[in-house]
Amino acid sequence: MKRGLLQILALGFIYSCNSSDAAKTAVAQHDTAVSCESNLPARFPVAGGDSSIAQSDSVSHNGMIWIAGTTYGMGATDNEGRPDEYPQHKVSVAGFWIDATEVTNAQFSKFVDATGYVTTAEKKPDWEEMKKQLPPGTPKPSEDVLVAASLVFAPPAHPVPLDDASQWWSWKKGANWRHPQGEGSDLKGRDNYPVVHISWFDAEAYARWAGKRLPTEAEWEYAARGGVQDAIYPWGNEDIEKGKPKANTWQGSFPDKNTGWDRFQALAPVKSFASNQYGLYDMAGNVWEWCSDWYDANWYAAQKNANAFNPAGPGQSNDPMEPTVPKKVVRGGSFMCNASYCKGYRVTARMKTSPDTGLEHTGFRCVSSK
Repeated sequence: MKRGLLQILALGFIYSCNSSDAAKTAVAQHDTAVSCESNLPARFPVAGGDSSIAQSDSVSHNGMIWIAGTTYGMGATDNEGRPDEYPQHKVSVAGFWIDATEVTNAQFSKFVDATGYVTTAEKKPDWEEMKKQLPPGTPKPSEDVLVAASLVFAPPAHPVPLDDASQWWSWKKGANWRHPQGEGSDLKGRDNYPVVHISWFDAEAYARWAGKRLPTEAEWEYAARGGVQDAIYPWGNEDIEKGKPKANTWQGSFPDKNTGWDRFQALAPVKSFASNQYGLYDMAGNVWEWCSDWYDANWYAAQKNANAFNPAGPGQSNDPMEPTVPKKVVRGGSFMCNASYCKGYRVTARMKTSPDTGLEHTGFRCVSSK
């Protein structure tokens, strides 16, 4: 199966007409996992974020919720998790403030207006950085591919295999937070929607400017549980499609048919669904949310008896599926999550993706300890 060079590069898989049969087989095997943990595509690597954005000396708690410190069991106890969600282990977190909603377009716009910040998706990919994550001798793509762009969700008109994410992602020139679907799209009427096409670098820069930071995995999971230990979802244990709609996810056949039972085909404005018991909105679905932690597939096993206080995650990334690509953790699922493909809306579900990646379903919220 040959896929276009543009799609392959955008998804982090290099494929050319000159590839050997062995290389083609390796690419196909790499891209066979049905689980969405391997299907958050990597953008072309670029240089890191703008370190000139200063940390604010003050922080406003407007729009934030205070979460009291506690000790709890982090990780899954149900039988639906992936291996990196086990074993459940005790952690302790100090009290912290957390944004009640995902950061919105209006909030991010104020940051950009104040600082002149340019997001990852608005920058031309850096070929020198890109080469570091590719096999030696990989030819440089043409300049019309190395343009400021991002990955946009493009649902097919018919069912497709769920082991090929290129079937529903499109590398769109000009796609970024201002133009979520690419050139010609805009934010009109979308001030209260979560900002998307946000890399980890972008999220971290905003948090610094606001006097906040990105949540640790331990903080994020405890907040998502809403004070209910061993809850499967932010609202409790009721299946997501029982009762009334509880989160912005995918209903129907992914990725070709969304019934819209929850009233939304794609992104939803923040606060479109009920909050959890802490008053936090969209801790499941809508957009994936960046955490501060590096991803390590074996981290939970190493922490089994640690009972750590304010754990900040591993010192470096460890993703056996892509060992040369550093990954940060994202949490919470998105509007694309469906039980047939991805149950990322479970409170313990962990995802990982490279910090330079921003997609149409990736956003964030902030926390503060002061």
